[in-house]
Amino acid sequence: MIISKIGPKAQTTIPGPVRTALNLGVGDHLEFDIQGERVFLKKVPEVQAEVKEDPFALFSEWDSEADRRAYAAF
Repeated sequence: MIISKIGPKAQTTIPGPVRTALNLGVGDHLEFDIQGERVFLKKVPEVQAEVKEDPFALFSEWDSEADRRAYAAF
């Protein structure tokens, strides 16, 4: 079992064996999949990571020409 402690800013260090197993490096993105009381962690491929940085990119119902005009100033 591998254990990591959460610090005062809710941050933790990903232990070396986990970084090695997932081939993680600086700048990599992680995905957390919560299922009940378990959390699954996986490395996000670079292409998917770009989409995940903009959570609204997947909301096509907010991507009309009228929306683009209405929010162009923001």
